[in-house]
Amino acid sequence: MSSSDIFIGETIGTAILILLGGGVCAAVTLKASKARNAGWLAITFGWGFAVLTAVYASAPLSGAHLNPAVTVALAIKDGEWSNVPTYIGGQFLGAAIGAFLVWVAYYGQFHAHLTDKEIVGGPGAQATDVKAVEAQETGAGPVLGVFSTGPEIRNVVQNLLTEIIGTVVLVLAILTQGLNDNGNGLGTLGALVVALVVVSIGLSLGGPTGYAINPARDLGPRIVHALLPLPNKGGSDWGYAWIPVVGPLVGAAIAAGIYNVAFA
Repeated sequence: MSSSDIFIGETIGTAILILLGGGVCAAVTLKASKARNAGWLAITFGWGFAVLTAVYASAPLSGAHLNPAVTVALAIKDGEWSNVPTYIGGQFLGAAIGAFLVWVAYYGQFHAHLTDKEIVGGPGAQATDVKAVEAQETGAGPVLGVFSTGPEIRNVVQNLLTEIIGTVVLVLAILTQGLNDNGNGLGTLGALVVALVVVSIGLSLGGPTGYAINPARDLGPRIVHALLPLPNKGGSDWGYAWIPVVGPLVGAAIAAGIYNVAFA
């Protein structure tokens, strides 16, 4: 596959991933959304279906890595690094595009949510929404969770280990079950398996940190959150932002090592 196919495929696939994954977070979170308060099951299955859709859309072009952790793991496994920058560049661009499209699709809901005094506070009012109170304490704005992840308990070691463990599970599943015939990434036959693995990770390991398990999925939308003209949006929690980047990359390296020792 050519560099242009890789870049286009990863951009399109990751944009779909974040549009649908961030979209379910917006649907569950935002005021005036028909799905508000639908809960964690909706979010985990929404992200799983997002992975499924994104893989089917992008696999013919790029092999559907959609995640720098997957790209790095495959590079470690195969010793081939030449296309890594192209993959990761497309993934981050696609993640930013997908996050921007979530804002477009839920524009009215974002405005209603972020101008509600019960949620964000204001003159003569005090925020009562739990996320708004957290925002005052941590710098994570009340809608940051639509764009990126954050821990329920802030413990650097635990948060980092949670992301590492979740990513090891994801990448091992991809390396052992989801490779296409040429070994360059997810094939369509592995898409359903990996989508269900993502649901499983969300249900079983997503509670502590929101299971980023993908640096582009977290950092790209976090940058978009920082740049968008959202009223009363609060901070982007940059003090935490390195964990969902470093954790998945470390997890990817561990998973590739396990694969090379146990399966290769």
